[in-house]
Amino acid sequence: MKPLVAGARIVTRGVTDGRAGRAGRARWARWARWARWALAVPAALGLLAGACGTDPGTGPDNGPGTSPGTSPGTNTATAPRSSPAATPTPSAGSLVAGRYQPLWPFTDEKQARDWQESYRSGGHQPWHLDAERTALSFTQGYLGFTGVDQVVERTVTGADARVSVGIRGEGGGRPGIAAVVHLVRFGTGPDAPWEVVGTDDTTFSLTTPRYGALVSSPVTVGGTITGVDESVRVQVRATGSARPLGERCCVSAGGDDAPWSATVTFQAAPGSTLTLVASTGGHVAEVERFAVTGVRVAR
Repeated sequence: MKPLVAGARIVTRGVTDGRAGRAGRARWARWARWARWALAVPAALGLLAGACGTDPGTGPDNGPGTSPGTSPGTNTATAPRSSPAATPTPSAGSLVAGRYQPLWPFTDEKQARDWQESYRSGGHQPWHLDAERTALSFTQGYLGFTGVDQVVERTVTGADARVSVGIRGEGGGRPGIAAVVHLVRFGTGPDAPWEVVGTDDTTFSLTTPRYGALVSSPVTVGGTITGVDESVRVQVRATGSARPLGERCCVSAGGDDAPWSATVTFQAAPGSTLTLVASTGGHVAEVERFAVTGVRVAR
């Protein structure tokens, strides 16, 4: 007889005929038990090794990843690039649409709701519902660029708006665009007011520090510029303050997409939102182009 034990062939002789007797059958039983045990142990060890082993092809990717952040050419972002441990996430009420820095005219959603209540009860300050008027008020009133007094273009898509503001063209020509102001509705409801959250940049950009970054004084500000014999002024501003919290003038710059940078000292309350403003001009107007970005003061 040639029995199979765990898939292996074991040859036995002289253990199944009647002449072997009881002793032979006992020896066969012991042999069969030993054979099963000997074959089962390696199989079990193999299964255990497979369960505990790590396939290098399916493990986590330890290579560099990509983080959402500022899109090229814009000073507004979808999400901060720093980890939560490095950059504490602001409360939802302090961000516009859950992701943008509130630069002007409101500092948080509560202020926006307070205005909504006053508007509903008494019609106060209806200009908050007009993206063009809000962009011009931000430019002339908050930033102090009184010569930038034209709305050149505007695009409104739902709760998001881009308003191009500029200066009067020479000889009655088309106004030149100084900046594209980005606005977002702050809060909920059809009467949610417009809030400035940044600018879209082209030939004059402000990319350092990144949008939404934590900063402290002094702060290094920079970007790129295309132009000849440019003079860049940098200001640090905050809603509620009529004067800049810090200023640096002026940085000589120029070239084709050439880098520029400046270091500015300022004083501001920890945790507050700041507007960093870079402007240039002097050829046909005091301010011909400007860019802004939003940051927060480190605690």
